[in-house]
Amino acid sequence: MARELTTKSGRDLKKANGSHDVTAAQPRQVFRPPVDIYETADDMVLEVDMPGVPPDSVDVSLEQQVLTIKGRFSPVRSQAYQALHAEYAEGDYERAFFLSEDVERDRIEAAHKNGVLTLKLPKAAAAKTRKIAVKAA
Repeated sequence: MARELTTKSGRDLKKANGSHDVTAAQPRQVFRPPVDIYETADDMVLEVDMPGVPPDSVDVSLEQQVLTIKGRFSPVRSQAYQALHAEYAEGDYERAFFLSEDVERDRIEAAHKNGVLTLKLPKAAAAKTRKIAVKAA
C-alpha cells in the first residue's frame, strides 16, 4: 500500500543529555504518496495513499491546470511511554498533476476514507469515448 521508506543509518535520536527522544525538533520530511490512476467511461480517478492523515489535514487545490494534493501527518504522542525508535516519520505528503483540457474542473469531487484520498475528475463531453455504429453497406 504505502511505499517503504528507508531510515538513514546513524540517525541520532538522542538528546544532548543522552536520553532518547524522537519528539525533538527535526525538519519535516515531505513524502511523495503513491497514486493509482484509472479510467471509467465518465471519469479519471486518482486514489492517493496518505496513511495517518485525517480528512481535515488534506488540502486539494486547482490553480490553472495544476492539481495539487497536500496532507499533513502528525502522530499522537503518548505521555505513558517513551519512544526508543520510530520508523513512521512525521511529515507531509505532496503530489501535483498537470490536467489537460479534457477534465471538467468545476465538477471534481474528493472523498477521504481510511487514509486514502479518492479524486474523481469528470471527463469533458468531447473527451468521452463514443461508440460508433457500423452499418452494412
